[in-house]
Amino acid sequence: MASHDKMIIYNLFPLLAGNFTRWKETFQQAHEMGFTWIFVNPVQEPGSSGSLYSIKNYYAFNPILTDPDSDRRPEDQVRNVLRQADEAGLKVMIDLVISHASVDSDLISLHPEWFVWEEHGRVANSYCYENGKKVIWKDLARFDHQYTTDREGLFQLFSDLIKYLIKLGFKGFRCDAAYQVPASLWKRLIAEAKNVDPEVLFFAETLGCPPDQTRETAASGFDYIFNSSKWWNFHGNWLMEQYELTRDIAPSISFPESHDTLRLCEELHGNENGLRQRYLFAALFSAGVMMPMGYEFGFRKKLHVVGTKPEDWEQTDIDLTDFISKVNRIKASHSIFQEEAVTKFLHHDNPNVLLMWKASVNSGEEALLILNKDIDNRQHFFSNDLRQFVQSGRPMTDISPKYQLDFIPAPFHYELRPGQGILLITSRQ
Repeated sequence: MASHDKMIIYNLFPLLAGNFTRWKETFQQAHEMGFTWIFVNPVQEPGSSGSLYSIKNYYAFNPILTDPDSDRRPEDQVRNVLRQADEAGLKVMIDLVISHASVDSDLISLHPEWFVWEEHGRVANSYCYENGKKVIWKDLARFDHQYTTDREGLFQLFSDLIKYLIKLGFKGFRCDAAYQVPASLWKRLIAEAKNVDPEVLFFAETLGCPPDQTRETAASGFDYIFNSSKWWNFHGNWLMEQYELTRDIAPSISFPESHDTLRLCEELHGNENGLRQRYLFAALFSAGVMMPMGYEFGFRKKLHVVGTKPEDWEQTDIDLTDFISKVNRIKASHSIFQEEAVTKFLHHDNPNVLLMWKASVNSGEEALLILNKDIDNRQHFFSNDLRQFVQSGRPMTDISPKYQLDFIPAPFHYELRPGQGILLITSRQ
């Protein structure tokens, strides 16, 4: 892992952002909010379903995203937009989809040995399980990573693709459904890519698979994995159990929502307190944080890999850009929030308040987050002395993004506003 990288990621969803020539403004806005990376969903030519994740041609680009009035070739439009991101101080990662291709890809007829086939002679579709129910994607054809008779040819296909994308200017790869690809293949691909560019990073998307499988995938050479904190309800032990199981293998990235989930603002019926609360927790819980475009304005329409259009940009009365900018500055300024620090949820008297302690393994920093779980009501928090929760004997400083305290009294009484978080930091050195 490149330890100097600050993983504060803005997900530019291509179908909402529009064609490549329109991305420069989004880069500037993301930079102003303190984001350091851009994650872009697939931009290659899709199959007949139109889904971003049903790739027909890995070396052609989605015609919806190219500018027909530009005198640049589509490939050069991509190079140019990546150059613009670099000029804005941003690195760009792209989705790497190698568990499947579109059912109408030419690869199926050219290399049938690369795919899984059903008994009746039809190419096998990809699938997953959601809440115990099998979901089949009929527009996707599964690559046969396990039993192909041309393992080396299939490897070369993906190795060449990664090198091509690096040459275009991409600095990282978010590996879609990484757990569906053998660990041995990831090890080879990642090693080859880092021979080309030692700074390139790989991010494993392992959501929905068991923790042990996540750990096995993460150990294949990935620099980061994505965690499941979005689904945690601030109760129970499962999130911390998952965190502890993988944090020594690879640091993780949290998110308050993603392109696969409902918009959080829709889930919360427009509650801004909840939007702030969830972004603050996601940014502070793990080494990295990712936010999809539109979250900062409380967008409520779910992102769709086929149907979303630039016209779906919403006009709202919500603007969280200042709050998100402050949270991002906090994350970027303190190394404890850029690593998988030692983290514990501490016991205290009010079950409606989360008390989270973190201690850096790379520096002497310690942090204490007092977070109101309740986004509708105030909650009282009391402690005889907050220093009992940290190892440092030094004073604590309030670095909260809102409502900072000038001093930390003992005993400590505070009426937390709905969803409010108090963030205190100290050092053992």
